[in-house]
Amino acid sequence: MHVSVIGAGVAGLASALELAERGASVEVLERAPRLGGGCSWYAGGMLAPWCERESSEPLITELGQEGLDWWQARFPGTHKQGTLVVAHARDVAELGQFGRRTAQFRELGAAEIGALEPELAERFAHALYFPAEGHLDPRAALQALAERLTARGVPLRFGVSAEAARPRAAVLDCRGLAARDSLPGLRGVKGEMLLLQLPGLGLSRPVRVLHPRMPVYVVPRGAGSYMVGASMIESDEDTQVTARSLLELLSAAYALHPAFGEARVLEIGTGVRPAFADNLPRLTWRGGTLYLNGLFRHGFLLAPALARRAAEVLLAGSHFAEVMDEDSRQRRLA
Repeated sequence: MHVSVIGAGVAGLASALELAERGASVEVLERAPRLGGGCSWYAGGMLAPWCERESSEPLITELGQEGLDWWQARFPGTHKQGTLVVAHARDVAELGQFGRRTAQFRELGAAEIGALEPELAERFAHALYFPAEGHLDPRAALQALAERLTARGVPLRFGVSAEAARPRAAVLDCRGLAARDSLPGLRGVKGEMLLLQLPGLGLSRPVRVLHPRMPVYVVPRGAGSYMVGASMIESDEDTQVTARSLLELLSAAYALHPAFGEARVLEIGTGVRPAFADNLPRLTWRGGTLYLNGLFRHGFLLAPALARRAAEVLLAGSHFAEVMDEDSRQRRLA
């Protein structure tokens, strides 16, 4: 089968690789002039299926476990060092609530927190540790997927619109929010991030800081850099970071460790993530096109599982009830 994958974000690249690994002839079409720039470029890169259970459906955890294994098998830069969830003394009730909604964690006291992350010694008295979770650098991961595809002879055509390119017989649309012209239920959820440089600090795993108003995560990116993020704003505007979000992100990082007050700001960025009303991903047929969309804030976590299913739908006519509605029941392209 010949398949045109539209969109070179994490969903598009993962899908193209799944199709190519199954022997399909694939091309990737991307309207941007180069790799990066969409919401995948500004992602946190946390592979945290059990932590995400705190505010999502069990399906996210089930699909996310597949994603964690997929990345470990295909991207050497995948780190499986767990996730640490902490709360300041005034917010310790939030930690208990987080634990009741999640699974696969251990409760840690002050000494255990210090043993796991020496930089946080004596800063927190209680934490939850999710040892089976992981993280990656999204930009390095996207580049690695692109290189894998190129090595397999898959063309990545940038600066090309799907309409102008005359896509091949089968089309897999992974355009994210740009697919609203065909998926009217899609909405945008803006996420904002900071990239900070702080060589003197040595955190080795993602740390989530719970707060009733705005929980924040800090993710190590290597070479003394850290990504700080968390905001979820119902907005399609992807060009500006709000002053309030910037203040809250910086304040949360400083509260995690005062050394962040001396950090160098490398980048301030924002991306709009595509989501349906239930915040669950979907594979949807519209005419002769299969749409993979609605990954919400779980792009890198869910893309592999959705990519696998999309490949099976296109190549074998499979049907996956957990992510496909009745209008997208089993069928097969000629």
